[in-house]
This record gives sequence, structure tokens and C-alpha cells, in this order.
Amino acid sequence: MPDGVPLYARVWRPVTEEPVPALLEYLPYRLTDWTAPRDQQRHPWYAGHGYASVRVDVRGHGNSGGLPGDEYDATELADGVAVVNWLAEQPWCTGSVGMFGISWGGCNALQVAALAPEPLKAVVTVCSTDDRYDNDVHYMGGSVLGVGTHAWGAAVLAFSCRPPDPEHVGDEWRTMWLRRLEAVEPLVDTWLSHQTRDAYWRHGSVCEDYGAIGAAVLAVGGWHDPYRDTVLRLVRHLPADRVRGIVGPWSHQYPDRGLPPGPAIGFLQETLRWWDHHLKGAANGVMDEPLLRSWISDSHPPATVYEELPGRWVADPAWPSPNVTPVTYGFQGSPVVVDSPQQTGIDAGRFFPFGNDADLPPDQREEDAHSACFDFPVPEDGDPVEILGRPSVTLSLRAAAPTGQVIARLCDIAPDGSSTLVTRGALNFSARHGRDRAEPALIGETEAFVFELNGIGHAFAPGHRVRLAVSSTYWPWIWPRPDAAGFTLDPAGSSLTLPVRRRTEDAVAWEEPEQAAPLEVAHPAAPEERRPERVVVRDVAKGEWRLEVDPKYGGTRVYPDGLECTEDALETCTIEESGPLTARTRSDWTIRLRRPDRDWDAGVETRSEITCDAEAFHTWNEVVCREGGEVVFRRTWNKRIPRTAG
Repeated sequence: MPDGVPLYARVWRPVTEEPVPALLEYLPYRLTDWTAPRDQQRHPWYAGHGYASVRVDVRGHGNSGGLPGDEYDATELADGVAVVNWLAEQPWCTGSVGMFGISWGGCNALQVAALAPEPLKAVVTVCSTDDRYDNDVHYMGGSVLGVGTHAWGAAVLAFSCRPPDPEHVGDEWRTMWLRRLEAVEPLVDTWLSHQTRDAYWRHGSVCEDYGAIGAAVLAVGGWHDPYRDTVLRLVRHLPADRVRGIVGPWSHQYPDRGLPPGPAIGFLQETLRWWDHHLKGAANGVMDEPLLRSWISDSHPPATVYEELPGRWVADPAWPSPNVTPVTYGFQGSPVVVDSPQQTGIDAGRFFPFGNDADLPPDQREEDAHSACFDFPVPEDGDPVEILGRPSVTLSLRAAAPTGQVIARLCDIAPDGSSTLVTRGALNFSARHGRDRAEPALIGETEAFVFELNGIGHAFAPGHRVRLAVSSTYWPWIWPRPDAAGFTLDPAGSSLTLPVRRRTEDAVAWEEPEQAAPLEVAHPAAPEERRPERVVVRDVAKGEWRLEVDPKYGGTRVYPDGLECTEDALETCTIEESGPLTARTRSDWTIRLRRPDRDWDAGVETRSEITCDAEAFHTWNEVVCREGGEVVFRRTWNKRIPRTAG
């Protein structure tokens, strides 16, 4: 880098003497172990199709030099620009560069594109966000994402403390590791210190200025990924001659990997068309494709995993689409008090579904019983009601306290009474006039609370009912505000607006998935008594509800070069029926990296907790690192963070 810090990279190049365009994937997740199996699926494939495909670790991570920083900080982005420029200058590169990535790598690809380095001509961004405050893992509708902020903060802390690999950096690994550990800070403390949309969150949020992005953008998401709305915003705000969008039924995964829910598509082939056109000038018709291709799921029974969802692909020439018409459904009935039990939300499912068996929300009937529900029947003798886009609600509420939240879930109710979650949204009372401010609710006065739900493509079958379920709590997704007194909902001033799409028959076709030959990673047999992925424990006498989640990040893996990597994590979210100030989260991580042939054995243990009172969040983080069983680093952080809006 310009300051002399080396970044670790792996380059796959085609067998040719001619220069070729370069593709860059740039993220902190350790290319020599953690992402190696995924990298092996796509980088060699791109090299085999005429590109130099390059994977780079962010500074302070993996085997790169330097110290770890915050997510998408100015140094990370400046390094990204420098890497793009360096690639363009190599004799084996034509001078044209593309960036791609998923999640963190998809986000910084967009952010580097907004800095507009001249060689960067095209981007493929998957499951990424354009809005770091309101469409990321930290906040939702102005409320702290309890499960997201905590679990991800704990994971990043554990990831950042992993050592460099002596196989790749030599004997310097220990010095590099200890310097990193001295620089590590729990990012959750920073995130909780910015409870409204301030300059901290505006940095890196490309929605602040879509016009800064000069590269062509292929934006890709899945209806079961929390970042999916970014695709809809990008195709709306970027010029139509340099953006296309794809939203499938997928979770937080690349669409070719075949992880639930499917169907998977030939994603690498589709991106190859993108690269060939924008980096090589091929007239292959990729920009003749519809602006947005998306999946609409048919009605289906509730389940926590689906190998494939029923449905079909549709195409829209513009966004907002001429095929979509807002249809408003008014509520009926008398005013109703909504004061949901604290454990409402325990069946929300995982914030980041990865395709595991317990990721998606189960039957919502118990959640519906804790909510005010408004049903709208779909005539049995009519057509399905198809929606595509972001539903919205207008709720006439009278707050019983100055702080609080309202959560709206859209569900598909089958004739047998089962309730399938379709989408949801939330609003912190203090954010009702804008995410950049915190204004207490007016106690005893009726106000209109207007907010959008997350985008979705779904068809409600004839004979089913469209249900909007409204609750005042949603733990552990939404960290509860201190008062938790609920509210009164007046149906007379309340409504649900659905983005109803007229049925079209569209010729959207994909090739079957292709990938390079897989990396031969061994997975030693797991213990027969391995804990379940997701367990709810109720202490009846204490009135306590505890959700235990095993995120299944990896278990034990043995790589072809002899590296052994073992990871174990347990996330726990607890609340008592007695009130919101009992909310607490805990995350425990254990990581071990071994090279028996080198007699190298390094370990990381972290423990992270968040509790609260009426005035503040209290965070506690501990890191213990070992070499060969001997403790070489230990540090504890204990912070009190005032509750200004969260």
C-alpha cells in the first residue's frame, strides 16, 4: 500500500501471454482458510474464462500486514482503491478491473466504486447494503438490532483476533499477531454509541450519493437475506444503462452454491456476461436484459428450511415497475390495546439465514397470538394476489409511554390456519420523523406511524388470507425500549398497502450452476450429541425465555495444506416476562488453528455480553489468546453507553 503495508493476495490467471482484465474480491475473512472453499469455486472458474481473478485480505486480517480497523473505514477503502489501481498497472492486465463480493466484500465493492477509481469499470455486489444504518446488521427502523448487533459484533471480535499463518508469513506471525491484538477494539461499543443516523453511518453508505458510482453495477440479493432492499434501491437510483438487478429466493449466499432455499442458478455464467460486456466490450446482450429479474414465491407452508421454494421468475423493465400497483387495505374494528409479551419475536428466525436447517421462521401462530391481527381474504374463485416490492403500513397509534416500538409482520394464512411469515418491518417511536433524530412519542395523543416492510416477491393463493400482525415487542431482533408500555391501535386510521403485481408470463431463463473443482477440505465427524442449531428454553417459575443459537460457522476443517481449523460459537438471548430491562445477550467463541507438521497451535476465546438498564447499555467483552496452551494475551473491556435512542 502507499504507506508500505503489504496486503496478502492470491491471483489466478489464465494460461495466456496476452493481458486480460482483472477481477477483485476484497474482504477480511482470511483467504487461506475461512473463505478458501468458496474462493476455489469461483476464482479459478473466472481464470478459466479469460480473467485474472484476485482475492485480497483487508489489512490487519488474514496474512495481510497492518492493524484491523472498523468496518469500511477510510483506510480500508483507500487500500481498495490502491489495489484496483495496482491491478490495472500490471503487465498481465488490460487496465480494466471489476470488483465482486458478497456481504462485506459486496459492500466495499460498492463503496470503492463510489470513490470512482478510473480502472474500475464494473461491479457485481451480492447481499450487500447501500445504507449502513437502516439496512445493515446494526439497526432496523431506528431500533437496535439486538440479535444482529450483538452476534455480529462478537463474531467480528473473534475473527479479528485470529493469528496470521506462519506457513504464509513465516516466523513474523507472532509479532504480527500481538500487534494486532493490542489494536483490536470491540466494534459493538462503537455501533451502540451511534444510535441515530449520523456522520458515522453516512460514511460508506452509497445511498448518500448514488451519482458518485461510475461503474456498471449488477446488484444481486435474496428474499431471505436482510439486505435485499438494496437491490431495489440501486435499480431505482442508478442510470438504467449501467445497472441491472436480480433477486432470487436465496439466503445470505452466492446464488450458485445450491444452499437452501433454492432454486440455484448459473450465477457465474451470468456474471461472466456482465464482465465480458463491461470489461471486454462484448456485444452479448446483457444490457438488453430487463432492469430487474426477480422470483415470486407461491404460497407455501411454514418451515425452517426449504430445499426449493415453489414459484417463478418474472421480469420488470423499470423500477418502480409499470406492472406494480399499490393497493391499500383499510383496517376494520374498534381500537385495540397492543401490549405484547416480552418474548414475542422468539420465532422470528435467524437474522442472517445461511441455508441451515433452523434458519427460517417457523409457524407464526404463537407470534400472531401476541399481536393485533388484521386479515384480508383472497377470494377462492379469483386469482392469486401477487406482490413485488416493499409493502407499507400506516398505523394510527396512541402511545402509552415516550419510548417504544411497533413491529408489523405480513403473513400468509392457509385454510388450515398455519401462518407463514412473508416479510416484516419495524419502527422505533423516536425515529418516526427521521432516522437522524430521536423524538419522544406524545403520550396520549394519536399519531400516524408510517413505515415500509422489507421487500418481497410472493403470491397469496386463492382461499388464503393476507394477515398483518402488529406487536409492540420483537425480541431478540429488536432490543426493547425501557418503557415497554405498548400502545393503542385505532383501525379507523390504519391501513396496509401492498405492491400488487399484475401477472405476466416472462421468459426468464438461467443456465445450470457451474463452478470450478472444489477444494478438498476434510470435515472430521462431529460428535453424535452435537447441540441443536436453535433451542428455546422457558423457565416457567422464573418467567424467563432463553434462545440458544449455534450459528454453525464451520466446526472442524482440515485443509489440503495440513491446516486444521476448529470453530465453535454459541449465541444466547434471554429476556424475562417481567419487563424489557431484563434483556441480555451473550456470545461465546472458541477458535483453534493448528499445523501439526510445524508444531504450531494457536487459539482464540472470546466472550461478549450486553445488558441494559433504563439509561444505558452495558457491554462486556473478553479476549483470551493462547499459543500451545499458554496464554499470550488477555484483555477485558467494560463499557457503559447511554441510551439516546436505542
